[in-house]
Amino acid sequence: MTTTAVLSIASDDVQDPPLRPLPAEVAALLQRVDAPPRLVAHLRAVHDVARQLVDRVGQRCPALSFDREAVLFGAATHDIGKALHIAELSGPGSLHEAAGQELLLAHGVSPERARFAATHASWDAVGIGIEDLLVSLADKVWKNKRVAGLEDLVVAALARAGGRPGWEEFLELDEFLTRIGDRADERLAYQLRHPVHG
Repeated sequence: MTTTAVLSIASDDVQDPPLRPLPAEVAALLQRVDAPPRLVAHLRAVHDVARQLVDRVGQRCPALSFDREAVLFGAATHDIGKALHIAELSGPGSLHEAAGQELLLAHGVSPERARFAATHASWDAVGIGIEDLLVSLADKVWKNKRVAGLEDLVVAALARAGGRPGWEEFLELDEFLTRIGDRADERLAYQLRHPVHG
């Protein structure tokens, strides 16, 4: 894929649906790994949802300490391994997870940030932090997929940090995720407008 195409998908204004651009460092990285158009579009959609999540969490639960920029970077790169395992863009597979982490490390990304490529599908593993949970949640809810166990872990983290009852956190998060999910068809259509191969 050409440099112009990658940068255009990653950065140009999108009105339908409105999606925030990917960070410039991520756009450049996707260009270097020759990311397929559909992958770039997918990462942009998930990054936009992650941005909505971190904004909401930061406003509603300021006591929760988390690395906002790490979540946004993780969401913007979580599937980068699909540049190497292109079949997983249109079918199931998990080869992209470890491959993505290795690819990021090979391009100078710190282990703390490269980990999201491997952890985004293992949100229920021991030692997973709130940043990993938020990246995983964005990767699910962008297409309106609701995963009760994942959401329960996020609710528990919010309730612990904010000192509020879990049911209150659940109701507010559920309403918020429902609103995000309401635009899933638009995001899916945007992703599908971009070909799997460059």
